Order: sequence, then structure tokens, then C-alpha cells
Amino acid sequence: MTSENTSPWEEQREAMGAFIRSQRMLSNMSLRQLSQATQISNAYLSQIERGMHDPTLRVLVQIGDALHLSIEEMLQKAKETEDAEESVLTVEAAIAADTVLSPPEKQALLAVYRSYVASHL
Repeated sequence: MTSENTSPWEEQREAMGAFIRSQRMLSNMSLRQLSQATQISNAYLSQIERGMHDPTLRVLVQIGDALHLSIEEMLQKAKETEDAEESVLTVEAAIAADTVLSPPEKQALLAVYRSYVASHL
């Protein structure tokens, strides 16, 4: 999730990293395995997944090849991930602001909501 102080560029970088991480995990690849498949260091891949670095086009192509994704697919899915994160923030804010639910009920609702969201990423 992003904070209010995060720039749009940082949000896009974080969304791309989150998408790459989710695709790697769906492919049942460890970070080390992806590193070997792409010839990119573990540390750099980890930083990309955490949204700390902007990957070059060459790096994106290597990651896409290893995960069997096209550049177009990666960019589109990263955009969708960013949009979904914004939606999650709105829903979570609405739950937190609700005046009818008790704090334990809010926590339970948030836990269920987050588990559903996580299953769709």
C-alpha cells in the first residue's frame, strides 16, 4: 500500500514490483531461481520487487521471459495492481471510518476483506 506522501512515479514502481513478486510466487519460483533464470542479482531483484528501483527495459524483458510474460502484459498488470491498491485504500478507509461497527468488528471485517483481495492479486 502507498502513503499520501508517495509520488505517482513511486506508486507505479511499487505496483510493478508487487506484480513481479506475485507472478514469481505464482510461478513457484524463489528469488534465487528468478535470479538464475534472468542473470540478475538476488539483491537487485529484491529491490525491484520492493519498489526501490526502476528496472530498465532490458531487465523487464529478462524478468518477463523468465516468468513467460510480455512487456505489454507486465505494464498493464502493474497498472491494474496500482488501481486495485487505490481501491483497497478506499474500502479500508471506509471500514475504519464506520461509526456503527465496534473496533473488533472492524478488525474482523478488514481481515476478511484483505484475505479476499490477496487471493485476487
